[in-house]
Amino acid sequence: MLRAEPPDASMKIATWNVNSIRQREGHVARWLERRQPDLLFLQEIKCEAPAFPALAFQGLGYQAAIVGQKSYNGVAVLGRIPFEVVHRALPGLPADDTQARYIEVQAGGLTAIGIYLPNGNSRGEEGFAYKLAWMDRLAERIEALLAADTPLIVTGDFNVAPTDEDYAKGALSPSDALVRSETRARFRRMLWAGMTDAIRALTPEGPVYTFWDYQAAAWERNSGLRIDHALLSADVAERLVSAEPDKMEREVQQPSDHVPVMVEIA
Repeated sequence: MLRAEPPDASMKIATWNVNSIRQREGHVARWLERRQPDLLFLQEIKCEAPAFPALAFQGLGYQAAIVGQKSYNGVAVLGRIPFEVVHRALPGLPADDTQARYIEVQAGGLTAIGIYLPNGNSRGEEGFAYKLAWMDRLAERIEALLAADTPLIVTGDFNVAPTDEDYAKGALSPSDALVRSETRARFRRMLWAGMTDAIRALTPEGPVYTFWDYQAAAWERNSGLRIDHALLSADVAERLVSAEPDKMEREVQQPSDHVPVMVEIA
């Protein structure tokens, strides 16, 4: 049963690249029971909507909205508070762009956006150009919402390590699309528009990773990346209580290579 509003006048919003919801359904269900977010944005669900296990999550009190794609990409949101879907694709993208990477909802008095931003390392410079164009459109959407004084959170897998402190030494090459200067410039554009990086607002320095590759014992060596983010408009950032990755989920059997990141808003 959906609750009318978050308990104790707070809202918990989480993001998690699950790297296949059909493989990680049990992981997500257990995490929902343990952490009980009000909204959970998922990325890389890797299935079309009919194959998404919505009924399993409904049994835990969560309704689902899915933007699916066969075998690749795919985003969704699970909510135990009422929410309304506003957009299932990023406004401003070409009409023939069918990649499932964006969902925008209204819930609890704010607009919440979940994204799976293109990686940019495949298809050479064409793939990187697609990443940059996508980031430009996202920045335009953020700027439009901020201009309308919209309380806003944008969260998900950004595929951006904003600074050198956001990845372990040797984990990425300087030419990787996640750290190229053009990528970072577009991430800064979102911050300069008036958004706050929730994790860095509370943990300004030091490694705070959200991703560890399956290869080369990256988890065991703590060779991680911080590429899953939550950006908050100023009025939402003023109410920020906590923002942190849940590293416990990287220790389970057959984990995703990403861990959930949860933000609590007073």
